[in-house]
Amino acid sequence: MGYEEAGRDRSVEPSPEVPAAVLQNVFDDPTHGEPGRDRIGVHVGWEILLLAGLVAVGLLLWRAEPDMLRGNDLRTLLVDLVGLGLLALAAGLSLRTAAPNLAVGPIAVAAALHYAEQGDRGLPASVGPAVAVAAVGGLVLALVVVVLHVPGWAASLGAAAGVVVYIERRSAPVLVQGDYNPRQTASYLVAGFAAVAVLGGLFGAIRAIRRLAGRYRPVADPARRRGAVAAVVTAAALVGSTVLAALAGVLLAANGPGPVTPSTGLDWTVLAIGVALLGGTSAYGRRGGVFGTLLAVCLVTVFQAYARARGWTVSHWTVGGAAVGVGLLATRLVESYGRPRPDGTDRSEPVGDGTISAGWTVPRPQPADNWPPSLPTPAAPQPADPWRDPRWDDSPRRWDADDR
Repeated sequence: MGYEEAGRDRSVEPSPEVPAAVLQNVFDDPTHGEPGRDRIGVHVGWEILLLAGLVAVGLLLWRAEPDMLRGNDLRTLLVDLVGLGLLALAAGLSLRTAAPNLAVGPIAVAAALHYAEQGDRGLPASVGPAVAVAAVGGLVLALVVVVLHVPGWAASLGAAAGVVVYIERRSAPVLVQGDYNPRQTASYLVAGFAAVAVLGGLFGAIRAIRRLAGRYRPVADPARRRGAVAAVVTAAALVGSTVLAALAGVLLAANGPGPVTPSTGLDWTVLAIGVALLGGTSAYGRRGGVFGTLLAVCLVTVFQAYARARGWTVSHWTVGGAAVGVGLLATRLVESYGRPRPDGTDRSEPVGDGTISAGWTVPRPQPADNWPPSLPTPAAPQPADPWRDPRWDDSPRRWDADDR
C-alpha cells in the first residue's frame, strides 16, 4: 500500500489507541489558544483560601465592632459590597476578554456626580441618561479597540482622561438631590449581585464559552487581528463594563452619607482591577474561577469595614495596590496550573511531520539513503590459485575429477 493510500485509510478510520479525550479536541484551533480543557482545580484551591480569609476577617470585625454587622449598618455595608461588586464585575468582564477597561473608576465617579445633580428628577430620569451615555461611550471605546486592534488598557486610559475632564468641571462636592434609598432593598441587591457573579463564573467555566470569551487573547504576535468573532465579543464586553461601572457609581452615591466629591476615580479603577485579579481572573484574559469574584469582593469590603472600626486610615490606593499584588500572584498560579494538561490526554496532536490530527498517524517515507537494496550485494570474488590451474597437470583429467 502506498503512502497516499495509507494516509487516506488512516484519515477515515481512527486508530484504536487514540484516547477519547484527544478525539474531543480534533477541531480545536490552536490559533485561538491551547487545545484542551482548562483545569479548574487551581481555582477551587484559590477560592478556598479566599473563603478562609473572609471568615478570619469577619471574625475580627465581629470582635472589634459587632454593631456593624447588625441593623442599618449591616444594610449600608451590603450596599457598599454591591457597589464594589459591580465595579469588580466591570473590570473582570473586560479582563476575561483580554481588553482591560481602565476607565471604570472615572465612569463610576462621573455617574455618581450626575445622579447627585439630577436625582431629584426621579430614578429613571436620572439613571437612564447616565447609563445611555455610558453605553455610547463604551461603544466608541470598543470600536477604537477592535477596529484599530489596539490594547484595551491603552485605549481605555485615553477614555479615562476624557471622563476626568468632565469630572474636573466641578470644583466642589455635590449634594445628592435624590431620595432613593438602596438600603431598603439591600438583601435583594446582594442576592442579585451574587447570582450574576456566580452564574457568570459558571458559564465562564464552560469550555466553549471560555474559549469564545478569550478569543481576543493573543497567542502569537499581539498585534495580529483575532478575527470578527473576537472583535464582537470584546466590543460587547467593553460596552457591558462601562454600563456596570455607571450603575456602580449611582449605587455608591445613593448609599453615601455625604456629598459626592469630584475626583479622578483612578483609585476606584485600581481597586476594581485588584479585586478582579484577587478573585482569580487572569490578567492575560480567558481564565477565571466561579466564586472567586464574589469572595474577593466580600473579603475587601469586610476588611475596609474592619479598618474603619479600628480607626485605621486605609485609602483605596492602598487596598487596591495590595489586591493587585496578590492578584498577580493568583494570575501566575492560574496560568501555570490552569492550562490544559501537557501529558497529551487533553491536546490534539500537531498536524504535519507525518501525523494527522488527533494522533492518526501515517507511515513516514524513509530517506533514499536508508532504503534496503532490491538484490543482495554479491560477495567479493576470491583470487584464483595459479598452482591449481589444470594446465599444470601431467596426467589426463578424469571426467569425475571435479567436485560435482
